[in-house]
Amino acid sequence: MKNINCLNMNFKECATISVALLCVKTAYPADSLRTQKIKEVVVTADRTRRANVYETVPIQSVSGDDIRMTGVQSVADAVKRLAGANVKDYGGIGGMKTVSVRNLGAQHTAVSYDGVAVSNTQAGQIDIGRFSLDNVGLLTMAVGQGSGTMQSARHYASAAVLSIETERPSLDTGDYRLSSGIAIGSWGQVNPKLRFWNKISDKTMATIDANFMRADGRYGFTLVNGNEKTKEQRNNSDICQWHVEGNLFHSFNDESQLAVKAYFYKSERGLPGTVILYNNISNERLWDENFFTQALYTKKIGESCKLAVRGKYTHSWNLYEDKNVKYSGGILHETNRQDEYYISSTLGYSPVAWLEMAIAEDVAANKLRTSVNGSPNPFRITSLTALVTKMKTGRLTAEGNIVFTYASESLTESTKYAITTPADRKKISPSLSLSYRLLPDDALFFRTMVKSTFRLPTFNDLYYLQIGNTSLRPENAVEYGAGLTWNSRKIGAVKYVTATVDAYINNVTDKIVAFPSTYIWKMVNFGKVKAKGLDLTLGTQIDLSKGFSLTASGAMTLQEAKDKTENSPTYNSQLPYTPKVSGSLSAIFYTPWINIGYSSTAQGKRYSMAQNTNEYLMKSYMEHSLSVSRLLHISKSYDLTLQLTVNNITNKQYEIIKYYPMPGRSFLATVMVELFKNKK
Repeated sequence: MKNINCLNMNFKECATISVALLCVKTAYPADSLRTQKIKEVVVTADRTRRANVYETVPIQSVSGDDIRMTGVQSVADAVKRLAGANVKDYGGIGGMKTVSVRNLGAQHTAVSYDGVAVSNTQAGQIDIGRFSLDNVGLLTMAVGQGSGTMQSARHYASAAVLSIETERPSLDTGDYRLSSGIAIGSWGQVNPKLRFWNKISDKTMATIDANFMRADGRYGFTLVNGNEKTKEQRNNSDICQWHVEGNLFHSFNDESQLAVKAYFYKSERGLPGTVILYNNISNERLWDENFFTQALYTKKIGESCKLAVRGKYTHSWNLYEDKNVKYSGGILHETNRQDEYYISSTLGYSPVAWLEMAIAEDVAANKLRTSVNGSPNPFRITSLTALVTKMKTGRLTAEGNIVFTYASESLTESTKYAITTPADRKKISPSLSLSYRLLPDDALFFRTMVKSTFRLPTFNDLYYLQIGNTSLRPENAVEYGAGLTWNSRKIGAVKYVTATVDAYINNVTDKIVAFPSTYIWKMVNFGKVKAKGLDLTLGTQIDLSKGFSLTASGAMTLQEAKDKTENSPTYNSQLPYTPKVSGSLSAIFYTPWINIGYSSTAQGKRYSMAQNTNEYLMKSYMEHSLSVSRLLHISKSYDLTLQLTVNNITNKQYEIIKYYPMPGRSFLATVMVELFKNKK
């Protein structure tokens, strides 16, 4: 087998870097950055508060600046702090991280990157651990679809949407900003990074983001075996990854806008295995490459129409390797290649000020090629059509949509492996959400929603080895929700207080699960799940005195998610990895000299298996992080930022997934240098 090293660069990576550098090759005079940064922070804060309070569906947002200032180091760790989010973290620096919202499952949660959905038709769930936090401008999680009527049909078809928006700076013509730095931390972590923003002309701006990260991940943990405790070290938890991203933004004379992105990610990582008794050995390795290029074009047509067109090409490749005597030759190799061609258009129409209508059409073509024996190399065409209406009259806001789904598959190796091609799938999924302002002069709202969604079986569900089942039906979900939202006016030193309380009930039927048959496990439509819960959020900003201010936020989820499958031995049992209580806290204290950020996450007791017995009961935990940062204005064209972060201050040993110990106390020191041309 060819040796694969994460330092080697292939054509896709070189192409991404070349396009980005071509976009940013010219630099011109700059404006004052400090003024720009203050404006950006204010705008982000206002967006966050409006999204939480005024929408008809629950939406939580947090700015990238706030995330980084609290010491959070990854997108996955930031998502853990949102109410209703359940992140499965398999431990280690390079362990997989997926998100499920309100226990609907990771396959029901869409991940959007700068307005275009990320896909994985093979597994159906997105590893959010691969996304860099360095260039995140806004992180938003919405139950149902996101905000606005000009979204893609994929957004409307999803039960929940995690949206990642990268930073887009406000620069005057000729401005540029160059940011370079390095983060060095525990367990061999080294993370150099580079960012360059350039306003090429009054209508064109380009950016490039690049970073590299490596870590050996050999952190210590305590292994408990009865009354005996031993100090162990995590093995095969290393990672080496590249991320390069280039963006080009252009405004045309007719006020239409075009945003083009090229993205490349490459990694080599160890997959840390389970730690059972004294077995801490894992030989599993994973190599990943992901390249995509996407474009988003928006245009206002007259006074009442808007158009948004999206296009995207994605290529994903991975190699899985496992060394074990149970395999022929003592080693297993599995190679997978996925390609997606995606196009989407949304046409919006607003005949009067209180009414908006839109139609969105998405078409995606997905192809999988794998080295796994027995795979028929499937090809899927999916069409999604969404009809959207939103009206606002008086204190009432109502939004409804209907999504039509059609999917058809063909198999290039169906005859060879005697696999039946699945029948075409069709589905209509409606949703309705309402928001009513209870008091005419205060931002106190009641909102309610009902949404029907479903997810297609993944290629793995249908075709993977002997467990795949081409007769699978789509998995269906219905969401019900109601809640109160409130945003205060400015009261003395308190700039605002925002609070939300949302209750929900989710029903999942035809759940796709692996079920034992006579000789082997098989994927079947078997399960039913009913989840109910309560999400609470609270946020505030207090201006203490000149130069001193405090922002704080908290989130809590109370939930019960039970197996309602008839005749199931685990009927009415709490689902695995579903704590009845979870929550988070974060705060940032701003001073003229330093900024201090604090964050914590907590989960109550939960079970690792469907059998709710003491054998599978996992302990509750609370993890704390603290960060101190200082911005130094060295000159008119030179800023220096210093930050020290301590994660898991108390060195708490805990597990999110059973037998996958999480890291203990760690340190991260970051130094960033920012250069500006003609900074005033």
